[in-house]
Amino acid sequence: MPNIASILKAEISRVARKEVRAEIETLKKVSVAHRSSIAELRRQVNALEKELRRLVKGTMRPAAASDSDDQTSAGTKRRFSATRLAAHRAKVGLSAANYGQLVGVSGQTIYHWEQGKARPRAAQLESLAAVRNLGAREC
Repeated sequence: MPNIASILKAEISRVARKEVRAEIETLKKVSVAHRSSIAELRRQVNALEKELRRLVKGTMRPAAASDSDDQTSAGTKRRFSATRLAAHRAKVGLSAANYGQLVGVSGQTIYHWEQGKARPRAAQLESLAAVRNLGAREC
């Protein structure tokens, strides 16, 4: 009798493995399909994000242009020249530190501007314009 029990047990085990293997195969196919669709969706998301960055970058330029138009209509657009800054500072006879105090920056910043290593921001350009209008006596 133990022989029949072991044979029956082996046969049940074999049939169960066969059934499980069939179910696993279908699950594997579904899993592969899901993974490929996920990969395609990721590619689409990356492409859309890239397009969005490009569009945002493109819309920023016209907005900046309209700001400069507003600035032009409100007043003159300021230009910066490193040699003119150095010439004006020499004309009024101020050190870079003193000139920087008038503008609201450090003397080192004035040196960097004069050497062309840096450029002033818009607010600093307005300060420079105000100081530029001052003569040697007012400084």
